[in-house]
Amino acid sequence: MEKDVLFIQGGGNGGYKADKPLVASLQTALGRNYIVHYPQMLPDETAPDFGPQWLQQIGNQIAARKELILAGHSLGASMLLKFLSENGTPKSIAGLFLVAPPFWSGAEDWVQPLKLQQHFANKLPKELPVFFYQCEDDEVVPFDHFKRYQQHLPWAVFRELPVGGHQFNNDLSLVATDIEKL
Repeated sequence: MEKDVLFIQGGGNGGYKADKPLVASLQTALGRNYIVHYPQMLPDETAPDFGPQWLQQIGNQIAARKELILAGHSLGASMLLKFLSENGTPKSIAGLFLVAPPFWSGAEDWVQPLKLQQHFANKLPKELPVFFYQCEDDEVVPFDHFKRYQQHLPWAVFRELPVGGHQFNNDLSLVATDIEKL
């Protein structure tokens, strides 16, 4: 029986297209026993109030499937974490795999809808497998964001890679290996 993986794209100009090689890498590494679903998130992050619309789309995608593994890159990873911490985690979620998620902070108006609530970690079930991945040479998301997540979610698994940049050299085979262990 095939297992469903929902992958949420990163942001930035052309984020959907930029993350297609990541999705292809993940699908190839997982093989025929998995189907990686990759919906294009709309509107793009330059639209006003895109955050709530992305959260609604994530909720719709989760509701459309019985069992699901969640994965996301960058903005998409942070939005998955925000969705689950604010809306509850359905028992149908088998694991959460977050690749280079930013830890949003600051007082700017645009960042407020992206920020996690103060005690977000307490709202995630500790039995949910949660994995974080970050390359030390990430040129987009500073490595200290990874360290901040470690402080908030000490029970999660954290995999740091020395090189790979923000796009992990378009290789998510490490993520696939962890997914297969579920």
